Amino acid sequence: MDLTSILGPLVAAGMIITGMLLEGGHLSQLWAHTAVMIVFGGTIGALMVAYPLADMIGAFKALGIWLKNPTADPAQIQKDIIDLAQTARKESILALEKKRDSITFEPLRMAIGLAVDGTDPNVIRDTLETAAHVVFEEAEVAVKFWEDFGALCPTIGILGAVLGLQHVMSVLDQPEKIGPGIAVAFVATLYGVGAANIIGIPVGKKLKRKATIDGHVRAMVVIGVDGILSGLNPKIIETKLAVFVHNAGGDKH
Repeated sequence: MDLTSILGPLVAAGMIITGMLLEGGHLSQLWAHTAVMIVFGGTIGALMVAYPLADMIGAFKALGIWLKNPTADPAQIQKDIIDLAQTARKESILALEKKRDSITFEPLRMAIGLAVDGTDPNVIRDTLETAAHVVFEEAEVAVKFWEDFGALCPTIGILGAVLGLQHVMSVLDQPEKIGPGIAVAFVATLYGVGAANIIGIPVGKKLKRKATIDGHVRAMVVIGVDGILSGLNPKIIETKLAVFVHNAGGDKH
């Protein structure tokens, strides 16, 4: 579980609410069901205009990626590849078959399966690179969805505030309703700006970072398998992969 994905929104919202209470505010001032309908209903509706249903479902499913640590650890992938390289060097490519079932990262397991079957190295490389490209492109859809969520929320929030102020203008002859009416109007802006900057934009950024890490790990597989099939010394393969281990965030992101 990625603790920062859980603690981040809690810390942000907690500090904002605490600051409001210290200024003399009340929690009841933060709730307005009409603002919820306008901001979140309006934003989702706008996103429906922009994205097919399948992409929207995929973007919400991507919240699981946001909440969890990356499935592949660059350091572990490097270790697995070096182990495979040493086995292939001491025995043969066919000897990798017995290690395939113990590999947890699917692209590496698939690549080893192709290698054991005698597939041309160029075909293996093209297959891995194509798969990596498609996976990254699909991940970018979820990234853009949440970034657009963050871009639309404040605008819809302002729309809610305008509608609320319009209502206030209709009760100018009732001074006791003006103050509360204005306060409720600005709750919509609060929801819009808050949802954008605590959820939408940050979720998009973290999903993009995790997609980049996944791309790095897939690149490691391409380099590693290519090195194994070329008969490179495991030490050379390890050196090539070291840059990914030192720079990729691994399970820290």
